[in-house]
Amino acid sequence: MKKSFLILMLTVIVSAASCSFTTKVENDPDKDKLLIDLISYVLGKGHYDAKDINDDFSKEVFSDYVDALDPLKRYFYKSDIEEFKKFEKLIDDEIRNKEITFFNLTYDRLQQRMAEARTLHKEILEQPFNFEKDESIDTNYENLPYVESKSQMKDRWRLQLKFNALSSYYDKVEEQIDSVTKNSNYSRKTSIVLEKESREITKTSLKEYFEFADDLERKDWFSIYINSIVEEFDPHTYYFAPQDKDRFDIAMSGKLEGIGARLQKKNDNVKIIEIISGGPAWRGNEVEVGDLIMKVKQEDEEEPVSIVGMRLDDAVSLIKGPKGTKVMLTVKKVDGTIEIIEIVRDVVELEETYAKSSTVKKNDKTFGIVNLPKFYFNMQDYNQRNAAKDVKQEIIRLKEQDMDGLVIDLRDNGGGSLQTVVDIAGLFIEKGPIVQVRTKGESPEVLSDKDRNILWDGPLVILVNELSASASEILAAAMQDYKRAIIIGSKQTYGKGTVQNVMDLNRWMRSNDFGDLGALKLTTQKFYRVNGGSTQLEGVKSDVVVPDRYSYIDIGEKDQENPLPWDKIAAADYDLWDGYIDFDQTINNSKERMSKNDQLKLIEENAKWVRQKRDINKYSLQFSKYKLNIALNEKQAERFDAISDYKTNLTFQSLPYEKELMKKDSILTEKRKRWHKSLSKDVYVEEAISVLEDLKINNIRRSKNPLTTVKN
Repeated sequence: MKKSFLILMLTVIVSAASCSFTTKVENDPDKDKLLIDLISYVLGKGHYDAKDINDDFSKEVFSDYVDALDPLKRYFYKSDIEEFKKFEKLIDDEIRNKEITFFNLTYDRLQQRMAEARTLHKEILEQPFNFEKDESIDTNYENLPYVESKSQMKDRWRLQLKFNALSSYYDKVEEQIDSVTKNSNYSRKTSIVLEKESREITKTSLKEYFEFADDLERKDWFSIYINSIVEEFDPHTYYFAPQDKDRFDIAMSGKLEGIGARLQKKNDNVKIIEIISGGPAWRGNEVEVGDLIMKVKQEDEEEPVSIVGMRLDDAVSLIKGPKGTKVMLTVKKVDGTIEIIEIVRDVVELEETYAKSSTVKKNDKTFGIVNLPKFYFNMQDYNQRNAAKDVKQEIIRLKEQDMDGLVIDLRDNGGGSLQTVVDIAGLFIEKGPIVQVRTKGESPEVLSDKDRNILWDGPLVILVNELSASASEILAAAMQDYKRAIIIGSKQTYGKGTVQNVMDLNRWMRSNDFGDLGALKLTTQKFYRVNGGSTQLEGVKSDVVVPDRYSYIDIGEKDQENPLPWDKIAAADYDLWDGYIDFDQTINNSKERMSKNDQLKLIEENAKWVRQKRDINKYSLQFSKYKLNIALNEKQAERFDAISDYKTNLTFQSLPYEKELMKKDSILTEKRKRWHKSLSKDVYVEEAISVLEDLKINNIRRSKNPLTTVKN
């Protein structure tokens, strides 16, 4: 697979070297045109299922792009859209001719309309809202027509702002009722005062919204345009502007180099909203949540740089830096004092990214659970910390606690590294294929576990849901095809059966006068189960299907725009796991238990109710009706309170190594306490443990039982 992809890359790079843009770009002042040209070329050469860039393609880009610019239809007029429509079938021509006339037109018009909206919303919020007037708002923005006049636009903004203010007004009325109930001497505020306060809250929210919009530069809007183009190829092809690429790398590796604090922009100030446990800021213990960072000074600079009013991304770029370097922060403390704090930057690990484990006690038996949020890895060096290494280590530690069975929790795991899947699957089987990967125009390549060692040969359950995607589906599918694990979860997983590679666009240029060009995440391959079926669109169907909160919500690959189709190839040669003597009976037992489980019945009712409420698009803006509707919803929701009251008879404990860490880390202690509390209420984990209890191991399989073999 790697060899064929490298050949593709070399072919494209050599071809690119002889293309017109590489010889003309050095003196071309327009970086946007270069990006359009380069990205369209890479898409055409490298995408697994490259589309023809024609008039039909142009129409789809037009629709998605205009919708992305103004999804709530609160900026553009019908006349704007009619003017834009001149380009509806010309975007393909502009791409070929390296023109961005359409983007320039829409960008300039959007800036104009946003400026008008700033004035408009201020005018509206200067006047009191009449919450006694019987009117409503339709939040099905997709079906709303574009307005034709300024008066219609003002009314659309008025309804939206009134809706926002009404929510705050309702909260304030309820708070006042509670205060009066608790304290008979409480000084009541009039409805006029409460209405004004609710408008002030809405004003503040709008101010923050437009401050965020002000931070967006032309290049940010151009990224939206580019992605409207590339996402027509499939939902997972995506352009990363330079700072977006940094965030992607952090998400995949779970690591960054910096001070170890999460920041937020608030009223032109950069505020610390979280100190990351174990990071430099946490170790130094000089900054705290709520502090405002006013200035940043590098160790090799004489003067600090003020970051007040600066874009958050730009401020973060100044604060981050390589391991071992120093940064001096001028900080306004929570108590109002000003301090200059020196921090030595370091590698910061985002603990919530990584695998974690716990023992589970039920009666006199000990089980293990490993939660894997994603299949993380370092994109520059696979040998550094990755999901496979961590899962292996957690299983070794759980075995030291004499566990009788293991649960791998892949719920909400959106995927990650393909190689880590192969390595993790290999921990549970002797050897054999794990996944098949096909590059366009080539025969499938089988990725196999070649290590005959088995780390865990005991009972195994894998938990999934509708958000278990990509790499999660490969692991679940492989273990299901081998009959190595029982899969418990949603009717099907997400359904993402494609492979993406991230291409650094800067490497495609002989020379570049425009700075960092970013990267393109490109769908280059599809993967298939060892039985030959694709997980694309269909996902993995659980052995034991249980309802959850996503059961009736459209969130899978099949619900996205432009997904690649499902298909099938020949099965690989693999040997079924013969380690269980009651595999099918255990599945049937679980299904029977789940069909009688009152908690699951309640969860399914709740999922249906949530779907029903999501389909409601019209809301009354009359306070009496608004209040009545909330009361009705709360009454209906009361019957679902029991979901959070559910309690299993399972006991969860951190492993000894983690208990040692907790002695010095109160944040980790609190995180694990919350996780264990959540697990103790988790009916899915409860059933997973019951399945592990039921699974009987055939202890003589290796010496007496021949392997059952599946051939093409």
